Amino acid sequence: MSRLSRQKTALILGITGQDGSYLAELLLGKGYNVHGVVRRASMFNRSRIEHLRAGAGRNRLTLHYSDLTDHTSLRRIVQKVAPREVYHLAGQSHVGLSFEIPEVTSEENATATLALLEILRDLAQPVRFYHAASSELFGAPDRAPQDESTPVNPVNPYGCAKAFAAQMCRVYRQAYGLFAVNGIAYNHESPRRGENFVTRKISLGAARIAAGQQKEIVLGNLDAKRDWGWAPEFVEVMWRSLQAGTARDYIFATGRATAVRDFAAAAFAELGLRLKFSGKGRAEIARRTDTGAIVLRVDPKFYRPIESTTLVGDARLARRKLGWQPATVGTDVARQMVRADFSALKA
Repeated sequence: MSRLSRQKTALILGITGQDGSYLAELLLGKGYNVHGVVRRASMFNRSRIEHLRAGAGRNRLTLHYSDLTDHTSLRRIVQKVAPREVYHLAGQSHVGLSFEIPEVTSEENATATLALLEILRDLAQPVRFYHAASSELFGAPDRAPQDESTPVNPVNPYGCAKAFAAQMCRVYRQAYGLFAVNGIAYNHESPRRGENFVTRKISLGAARIAAGQQKEIVLGNLDAKRDWGWAPEFVEVMWRSLQAGTARDYIFATGRATAVRDFAAAAFAELGLRLKFSGKGRAEIARRTDTGAIVLRVDPKFYRPIESTTLVGDARLARRKLGWQPATVGTDVARQMVRADFSALKA
């Protein structure tokens, strides 16, 4: 492989996920040869990248079969592809589910990241490595907003696994000179988000209710707040972080916290459905003001055993070093998601 072609070669782990599909689009648009790692399964789950496999860049998109727990096949793929950039976006990413499957969460998010670092450490050619860290590694922070110096204090298995992986990236950066970046990303959403995440549950549920296909949505803590951004904007800064002259950790966030209640209200309002909230805490409901019908209920089973405190990020370092400024924030994310879901239902 020529030096020029290698500079435009990237390997994405998690290419079939929300971020992976948007990142693949971005890199193909920049002329990259993109390689993606996918799981071999009895049922294909590639809906987010099917348009790429059939589009103009299909000759520059190659998929490889492997699994995060199959370190031997991952090593062979990396050696064969010889990428300049590796984006590690794969793993069990549902915080609530991590309480149910903590061992799988740790294997996929912690141990697999360490295995990848070992693979990259042994390569003869230098590689730039992006690790998708998470705001959940802060858990219950002692300050708000959080920046790159905020102490790590995870409160769920997912955050613990991400904290281990992020720290190992720092170790390999300092001990072996590996160009390893931790992108400490706060919640970023899109119509490609899985339906088991609260934002997509709200946007798709609101669209279905407006279309007469569903009667209500059942949620957990409506007062929980998150720093919600727009996934396509976040993958742009992932790429920028690997083009920088120095590897470091960055916060990727909007700097604004939005409650689940406000996210839901904005999604419904975008479709002309105003909500009226009543009750308190675990007994809360919301009605459509035009019909009086209950469309949203709170069920205690969706409360997490331990809830992260308000997580809001300070992305000034990314703005200063990478020139990145998020434009779609909080309730704007809800509006864009519900518009896309409603249009897809009508189509």
